[in-house]
Amino acid sequence: MASVNKVILVGNCGRDPEIRYLPSGQPVASVSIATSSRRKDRATGETVEDTQWHRVTFYDRLAEIAGEYLKKGRPVYVEGRLKYGKYTGQDGIERNTVDIIATELQLLGSREAGGAAPEDGAATARPTAARPPAAARPAPATPAPAASGFEDMDDDIPF
Repeated sequence: MASVNKVILVGNCGRDPEIRYLPSGQPVASVSIATSSRRKDRATGETVEDTQWHRVTFYDRLAEIAGEYLKKGRPVYVEGRLKYGKYTGQDGIERNTVDIIATELQLLGSREAGGAAPEDGAATARPTAARPPAAARPAPATPAPAASGFEDMDDDIPF
């Protein structure tokens, strides 16, 4: 039986990314992303905002892009998968962790609001396939207009 482990987040960066390198030289970027939901409290009628914080980890080229373009407060779209782990704290208590391992990243918002965005199509980043720059993509072909406009009409019109 097939299974799915997929997360989609649309939120704001809570802090600038932390970049580190594994012994193999592979870049790793970590960032926290905040997502918020609002609801109306039935008892008081007041709007209550619930903010959740998510730890997101980027690897390889995606880590380099995140380190360069993500900044605190910047809106971002992230796709990835959940990874659960355990560690023992300094106090000897075992704790559980939930991380999101990112597979896609898209910067949201205006360029002015969050600083400069990449010019080469890296604003939407996937680690496996790079998009060619807009100038390198072929333009869609458009058919040439007919001379009188009646050459492509069908003669079998029933009326």
